[in-house]
Order: sequence, then C-alpha cells, then structure tokens
Amino acid sequence: MLRGIHPLLGPDLLHALASMGHGDEIVIADANFPASTLGPKVIRGDGLGGEALLEAILSHLPLDTFVETAAYRMAVVDNPTQLPEICRSYQAILHRIAGPFQLLALERFDFYKRAREAAYIVASGERAFYGNFILKKGVIGPDEKISSVGNASFLTA
Repeated sequence: MLRGIHPLLGPDLLHALASMGHGDEIVIADANFPASTLGPKVIRGDGLGGEALLEAILSHLPLDTFVETAAYRMAVVDNPTQLPEICRSYQAILHRIAGPFQLLALERFDFYKRAREAAYIVASGERAFYGNFILKKGVIGPDEKISSVGNASFLTA
C-alpha cells in the first residue's frame, strides 16, 4: 500500500493513469462490454463496480477543461434520451469530485469507435446495463497546492 493513493487503484491502473497525457482517454467498461476486442490495452477490474472505480480514478485524474466535453456515457439503444440509474449515479459522482462536468451520451457504435482510440480500457465488474463511460485526462497546473510528508513534496487536489 502507498499513502495518498486510493486503495482500489492497483499497480496496473495506477500506472495507466500516471502514463496518460493531456487529452488521452480511458474507458471504464461494464461487465458486458467487449473490452478485449477493441484494441487498447485492457486493465482488469473484476469485482469492482463502476461507481467505486469512478470515485477512485477521479480522486487522482484531472479532467480536461480545454474541451467542451471530457466525460461520455453510452446512450441507451432505441431510447437515447433515457438516463439509466447507473449513469445518474456516475453524474452525481462526477459533480461531487470533478466539478460541473456533464456525461455526454454517445450512440453505442460511436461509443465503441471512441473506445478504440482510448489509451486504456478498464474492464470492471459492473453489472448494470449501460455502465460504461469515458474520461478525457486534463492537466495539473503549475499553481496547484503542494503538500509534503517528511522531506517529500507532492501535488494535492
């Protein structure tokens, strides 16, 4: 274990988040998502729900404020205006941790197309239908608050 690191972020996911650059995207996919066939490297999050993963990831990942949309969800097939309960929960978590970002709905195949271009896909254990979302990484500014433990300094939100 490490201090200051969310306990759900294992070494593979932590490495992925740290390796991503500004504008890179990460997909958090539900248990039914075709994660292994789309192309990007897959990180397993079996047994972890989407809500817990979203909280863990947002505790360390800044979202992109230089674009109109930095968070996406998959729209419900044949009813794109429907907002599944899991997506309501994701939206609430997004607002609470990251600020006034909105989850933009993407048609299923548009979502898959965007997922193919992502840096990583996290295959979660989320069982709710349409429990998929994409986050676009932002930047950490030079003026963000610095904390220290002992003689070491590090960035804090």
